Amino acid sequence: MTGPLAGRTVLVTRPTHQAAVLAQAIRTAGGAAFEFPALTIEAVPLDELAVPLAQLAAADIAIFISPNAAQFGMAAIRAGGALPAAARIFAVGPGTLRALAAQGLDGVVTPDGQDSEALLALPQLNEVAGKRVVIVRGVGGRALLADTLRARGAQVDFLECYRRLRPQADAAALLACWQTGGIDAVTVASAETLHNLAALLGAPGTPLLRHTPLFAPHEKIAEAARRFGIADVIATPGGDAGLVEGLINWFRDNQ
Repeated sequence: MTGPLAGRTVLVTRPTHQAAVLAQAIRTAGGAAFEFPALTIEAVPLDELAVPLAQLAAADIAIFISPNAAQFGMAAIRAGGALPAAARIFAVGPGTLRALAAQGLDGVVTPDGQDSEALLALPQLNEVAGKRVVIVRGVGGRALLADTLRARGAQVDFLECYRRLRPQADAAALLACWQTGGIDAVTVASAETLHNLAALLGAPGTPLLRHTPLFAPHEKIAEAARRFGIADVIATPGGDAGLVEGLINWFRDNQ
């Protein structure tokens, strides 16, 4: 196989339903992808979402936090609710924007950046006093977006439509590959994924993880990896394309 990642095997830790695009991009660049999901996503049952779906139906603004929020949120909305026709729809990042477009939503507003800070800098979210905002996200998550919008005078509720869980997975095959030098790089898309991966690998895998270059599509995730003790942490541009770009650039400069 030829290409800038030829001879490199990259660990892909995305949930099963999200891994294929990144794995294929790695293969297109000449590398090999070892898929080992370190996070699983589970929909919150519709009967638990009656109240937040009713709040969404009366919202002035709906904010989708992630591609998972777009996928699971829109499934819940179609099954048991509605997006108000007059509501402004916002997406955190281009991946979420693409996921909403795939669900048939247009006119969605997104910032240039990849996080809540970039979203909050949009002028459309500066004057929200008296507005009803629903944030579509997974269970739990950062408080910054809701706290800031409330401080600006908005009424904020959540539609928490999915849960992030640690998979029940056997890491024996991954460890065997890694112990013989078969993993050249690790990709993670959240700090939670990193911690799940470490737990699934157990004590035998900790030194391997700490001494393998790790690539993360956001500086906050990269910082969590550094705190964990990983020696080489590379923060890449966002999304799958950004991860592959970061991999290519790092291996080009570190032959």
